[in-house]
Amino acid sequence: MSYREPYNPFGGGFTYMPPVIKNLLIINVAVFIITDILAIREVRNYILMLFALWGVDTPYFWPWQLVSYMFLHGGFFHILFNMFGLWMFGVELENYWGSKRFLSFYLITGIGAGVIQLIVQALSGSGAPTVGASGAVYGVLLAFGMMFPNRIIFFSFLIPIQAKYFVIIYGAIELVSGLTRSGSNVAHFAHLGGMLFGFFLIKYWQKGGDFSRWWKQFIASVNQPAGAPKKGPTPIYNMPGTGKSDTKPSSGEAKSDAQRLDEILDKIAEGGYAALTAEEKEFLFTYSRKR
Repeated sequence: MSYREPYNPFGGGFTYMPPVIKNLLIINVAVFIITDILAIREVRNYILMLFALWGVDTPYFWPWQLVSYMFLHGGFFHILFNMFGLWMFGVELENYWGSKRFLSFYLITGIGAGVIQLIVQALSGSGAPTVGASGAVYGVLLAFGMMFPNRIIFFSFLIPIQAKYFVIIYGAIELVSGLTRSGSNVAHFAHLGGMLFGFFLIKYWQKGGDFSRWWKQFIASVNQPAGAPKKGPTPIYNMPGTGKSDTKPSSGEAKSDAQRLDEILDKIAEGGYAALTAEEKEFLFTYSRKR
């Protein structure tokens, strides 16, 4: 898979790769080396027993497995294709969304894929453990198709196709495979679960939803003493003699950054990330770290 235009997420080097993608690649590869290359069979089996995703009706299930299973893989090609997909579609998404939003999307779609897999296992009676980041990666694929629907991707390295149709084709393949290959060791419905959770999460964000606001309100309610009056919004004070807020950035500066970001994103939509200058890549990288 590649873009019609040369697409180089690394930009000026590995340091320009957005931090979440870079750290996910490092963590997944490190875990694979430890569990599949260095560890003896008994140690690997113990790790799988604790951190792979087991069915809820087995004695091995623990809630944390809904996160930990994403960092284990079943072989070299399993991790290779997952990390390739994460790199291919995730770099531009993280640059577009910012690191915090991308990380929350990745984890939520991975957890959602795990929940769907647990439901399917309970209905089918399968007790085999599930490993791999595929559910989250399929969520990232779905997001790429929604954010950049007209971007050209080469299907099977040969056929140019718009990203939105590429996503539909892969979703259809997973649905048919899940319905016709019930005995397969590939978690097709987990892949669909990642796409499903990704779709609803993006729609939620597009309508102005914000999970972080709920979390902040929850923390505030926990830290507030019983019977204490609710705190109002924190006032913004001006420094004497300046007439300007000491906590709020000037609207001109914020507007300038927003306008520049829009221009850069338009440029990415037209020619891909490789079309940016080194200075534009640096601005986008710095801006994404602030979000």
